[in-house]
Amino acid sequence: MTPEQQAQMEQAQAALATWRTSATAVTWKAVRKKFNDAGIDVALLCYNMNDRMKDEDIEYGFQMAKGLGVKGITTSTTLTMAKRIAPIADTHKLLVGYHGHDQTNDPNQTATLESYATLMAYGKYNGVNLDIGHFTSANYDAVAFIKEHHAKITNLHLKDKKRDHGDNYPWGQGDTPIKDVLQLLKKEQYGFPANIELEYRIPPDSTAVAEMKKCLQYCKDALA
Repeated sequence: MTPEQQAQMEQAQAALATWRTSATAVTWKAVRKKFNDAGIDVALLCYNMNDRMKDEDIEYGFQMAKGLGVKGITTSTTLTMAKRIAPIADTHKLLVGYHGHDQTNDPNQTATLESYATLMAYGKYNGVNLDIGHFTSANYDAVAFIKEHHAKITNLHLKDKKRDHGDNYPWGQGDTPIKDVLQLLKKEQYGFPANIELEYRIPPDSTAVAEMKKCLQYCKDALA
């Protein structure tokens, strides 16, 4: 970044830090009420954390989660951050689900089986937001992983990708075992949600809403 861009970023971060000091549990309870009044159940807080964050920024996320009354936090971050977050999560006794990708060539990413094991070993409340599309793209078995680690899973991200770091595809055209995963959740009655992620290219004659409806129907058919 240029010096001007760096200054602008620092100014924005300072403004955000100032705003955060005004937020309390009352703030987040009011936010939760808005969702509840709209008929939306907020199960988890997605709060992405990066290595530039200070410990107070991490703590802020947990205070927000507690104020919202959610069951856990999900985040896309690095293993170095997972190590920092772990003791804070243990203090609050709130499960953190680390979102996995398929960047298996980066040892600081949650991508390989070894990286999942490492982050979970950092603390009792370090868990997994398992993206079964990325997991399949990295050539792993999502069904087997869920069976073994279901107690540590905050939620799933559903998408259909090809193996060997392949692209996203309309559901049913990739290699991700979406149906098998949903059937497993139905059979075992696991208590975590599975969230649809619409990431494949929208056809020119369609819309995001129309494609989302197709994905939802795919889930319903898989569970029938």
